[in-house]
Amino acid sequence: MFREELEKITEAVPGKINLDPDKVHQGLAKLVLTLIELIRKLLERQAIRRIEAGSLTPEEIERMGLTFLRLEEKMEELKAHFGLTDEDLNLNLGPLGDLM
Repeated sequence: MFREELEKITEAVPGKINLDPDKVHQGLAKLVLTLIELIRKLLERQAIRRIEAGSLTPEEIERMGLTFLRLEEKMEELKAHFGLTDEDLNLNLGPLGDLM
């Protein structure tokens, strides 16, 4: 039984690591952009709760909306630069569902 499990793990691990410099940049960009997207989604949800609670002034709401719009535009620009799509940045957040 242990031997079978060890064989499965050994088969799953590649014998060589492919260190393609172009892929390293894209992988790092994917990680960073995914984290930024996760934080952005959390901040948007918090902003909506604050708006619904009436704790923001109209000026604050306008400023937050503009900030989120600019962040989304920059994210689209960076995804295009690194050849990434929304699906590339998608994470399964368990009970919260998918990130995107």
